[in-house]
Amino acid sequence: MYLIAGLGNPGKEYENTRHNVGFAALDLIADKLGVKINKVKFKGLLGEAEYEGNKLLLLKPHTYMNLSGDSVKDAVNYYKIPLENLIVIYDDMDLPLGRLRIRAEGSSGGHHGMDSIIYQLSSDKFPRIRIGIGRPEGEKDAAHHVLGRFYGEELEKIKATLEAAAKAALVIVSEDVNKAMNKFNGFEA
Repeated sequence: MYLIAGLGNPGKEYENTRHNVGFAALDLIADKLGVKINKVKFKGLLGEAEYEGNKLLLLKPHTYMNLSGDSVKDAVNYYKIPLENLIVIYDDMDLPLGRLRIRAEGSSGGHHGMDSIIYQLSSDKFPRIRIGIGRPEGEKDAAHHVLGRFYGEELEKIKATLEAAAKAALVIVSEDVNKAMNKFNGFEA
């Protein structure tokens, strides 16, 4: 069994923002597998699917980004999911817009949602897919940037990147994180 958690903030005002690319990637996975993410469970929304003989749980924490670990921990503990079978998809301002970076484990890199998950699980030993949203030049307010929407050429770049992130998550499930890293690290739309 695998748990794929896409990070974001709940509510209409946050839809399609840079901070919600984790939710968007999870929606693409759900679409590919023909399932809905609509069960209210674990302080979030949950979808269940089968993929290549594996049960998949698709989780959108609705705790707001900075408390994502509360939701993820509840699901991990309830289903007794080994941490190597947890995949977290989230935005990263330190990567250029449209770039993917996959890691088998590691620090939060200052991302508050990941800080929360690592804290709640007392471990950073789980795969993650980081989606580059870029850092605005000269703009000091990170919150304004991550809560902003994509526009113009950015839309095409992020669509291609979200598609690659969804595929990468399924490669981690069907093969392993190393195969996904070899295939998708360095991807840039």
